[in-house]
Amino acid sequence: MGITHHELCFGCGQANLFGLQMEVEPAEGGGVAGRFFVKQDHGGRPGLAHPGLLATALEETMSLALEAEGVRADLESLDLRIESSLPLGTFVHVAASVEEGEGGALQAAAEAWLRGAGERRVAVAGASFVRA
Repeated sequence: MGITHHELCFGCGQANLFGLQMEVEPAEGGGVAGRFFVKQDHGGRPGLAHPGLLATALEETMSLALEAEGVRADLESLDLRIESSLPLGTFVHVAASVEEGEGGALQAAAEAWLRGAGERRVAVAGASFVRA
C-alpha cells in the first residue's frame, strides 16, 4: 500500500485525475521511492512536460519521505536542478531521503529518473522543511 497525503492531493492523490497520481512506498534503507506517468495534461512545450512538473514531483516525494517517518512539515525552501527535458507519455521514477538539519530544520534530497532505453536522471532537488 502506497503513502498518500489525501486522495485529492495534486501529487499523490489517486482520485485527482489531473494530478500526478504518484505511487510512492517506503524504500529499503529509508526514504521513499516510486513513480508517476507524465500525461498530456502535464504538457509544456510540444511533446514535453512542463518543467514545473518536476518541481512538484520532487517536492511531493520529499514530503512523502517525511510523512513515512511520521513527521508533518511544511516546505521552507526548494533547490531544483533540471538536467533533461521530460517527454510526455513516460514513467518517471522518483526517490527521496530525509536528514535532520541544524536547529531542528529538516533537510531532504530527491531525484527523478527515466528508466529503460536512454536511461537518464532528469532532475535533482534539495529542500528545507520546518515541522508543522
